[in-house]
Amino acid sequence: MAVSSIKSFDGLNSIKTMPVGSPNLPRSTLSEIHSQEECGIPLNTRWTFWLDKSIPGTTVAEYEATMRKLYTVSTVQGFWSVYNNIPDVDKLNVRYTYHLMREERRPVWEDEFNCNGGNWRIKCHKFESVRVWKELLLAAIGEQFSDCLAEGDEISGMSISVRERDDILQIWNTQALLHEQATVIDKVKELLPDVHFPAIFYKAFQTHSAFEGDKHKSSWKG
Repeated sequence: MAVSSIKSFDGLNSIKTMPVGSPNLPRSTLSEIHSQEECGIPLNTRWTFWLDKSIPGTTVAEYEATMRKLYTVSTVQGFWSVYNNIPDVDKLNVRYTYHLMREERRPVWEDEFNCNGGNWRIKCHKFESVRVWKELLLAAIGEQFSDCLAEGDEISGMSISVRERDDILQIWNTQALLHEQATVIDKVKELLPDVHFPAIFYKAFQTHSAFEGDKHKSSWKG
């Protein structure tokens, strides 16, 4: 089946702050998505939508317990069917995160495809988050970053985390040691020339402490 959806979102009920418009689609919409997947234009690879909530002070296991796999799509039409039927980023509550990951990779550094990688983290003003997120998703499924990476590297996924002030975008790659050879940020600025990003930096997933914010392992990109 080209599109997979979790059976229910009951697990989210254990989280005190529910996202506005939790993407629990009716059966008719799921049927439409399945139809789009069967006859749509195929993507280069499948991509999976995820949703989670970051709670300060939780363990990795507790964090992973909040992760919900939403849908896996394999066609352009399937992507749009899902994207158009889940809430926009500006409808999510603080500390919730959307991810779009290649194939069915989990949006955690411990995943076998991510453990040697890292991500570019980009602060984004809230009033621009919806447009920027959409543009990066399209760039990802259209493989527009493929020429911006060193040989042997790959874009693994995209994330956007809703925060009190600026939201945080993440572009995941599989090989942290090759990130300095990449021109991913140049491509982002090319796609969004009128957007000012307050901060951009790269973080490698070499250790759990690096993932959680060990600043001396970050290389700032201006």
